[in-house]
Amino acid sequence: MTRLAIIGAGLMGEDHAHIVSKDLSGATLQVVCDMDIERAKTVANATGAKDVATDAQAVIARPDVDAVIVASPDFTHAPLSKACIELGKPILCEKPLSQSSSECLEVIEAEQRVGKQLVMLGFMRRYDQSYIEMRQALTNGSLGRALMMHNFHRNVETPAADFTGAMAITNSAPHEFDVVRHVLGTEFVSVTAHQPRRSDDRVAPVVMVLETANDQLVTIEINNNAAYGYDVRAELVGEAGSMAMNNVAYTRTDMKLASSTRYDTDWRGRYHEAYVRQNRDFLRFVETGIFPSIASDSWDGFCSAIVAEAGVKALETGQRQPVTMIPKPEFYSVKKGVVA
Repeated sequence: MTRLAIIGAGLMGEDHAHIVSKDLSGATLQVVCDMDIERAKTVANATGAKDVATDAQAVIARPDVDAVIVASPDFTHAPLSKACIELGKPILCEKPLSQSSSECLEVIEAEQRVGKQLVMLGFMRRYDQSYIEMRQALTNGSLGRALMMHNFHRNVETPAADFTGAMAITNSAPHEFDVVRHVLGTEFVSVTAHQPRRSDDRVAPVVMVLETANDQLVTIEINNNAAYGYDVRAELVGEAGSMAMNNVAYTRTDMKLASSTRYDTDWRGRYHEAYVRQNRDFLRFVETGIFPSIASDSWDGFCSAIVAEAGVKALETGQRQPVTMIPKPEFYSVKKGVVA
């Protein structure tokens, strides 16, 4: 039985804890760690965790912890990933690995030093059935060559009053950056970013146009104040046809000469199955030492960060910016995994 620790007992940490307790038959939840001990206790009591703690570094070092799920604030992700690498423990780290590409490189260098791939990133959309089918349509040739991919990502309202357009690019858009790279199988080479003006002081949508190394166009809209609900959609346009993601709604109501569907308030319902698939893949990774072929790794975290940095610069300057990549390390060209 694999003994897991969860660091961070907020919304995502709590969801991970429930998935471990309900959907991962080969795992036990050994400890829930959070700076707020009462919050850790609440999650632990609800999910049957054996222990609670407040010191993340100490939890990683515990001999009764085999692997770690990190769902703490963004700025802790890279340091905790490096701590897991140093102790040879697999980690499922929520996105982003870091908002700094240079800090992502530090994690990459740490993995290369130990010669083991230990960091699996929580870009769970790779496990969503819609994106899986889009990728398959390109792999099997049914859509022909990909020309464009349109994406929009809308939330009810911003998580904080001081949320900015730059934060939309560094905090929300990385999901699109990663899954588009995954579906198209290519890298971005340039980005432009635009923002309309709202009539109030809330952050307006950010719209980006990106070019790929294969001469494809990608549009990404991030609207953190869409008001009507959580709504993520994508359309893949190929030379032989197109494939669009359906709005996921479980019911439709027809009443008083009108038809309506409900939207979720956030991402958790929409992507619950993707999270379960992801976490099961992580458990198999821990058990077998084989890094999942579909999963995001530290290199993917770096790529998302470098695109986000270029996007922020494009938004600030109003000019097209190059996405300046470095050569992909040979270490990540083949998924290496942990030596079991």
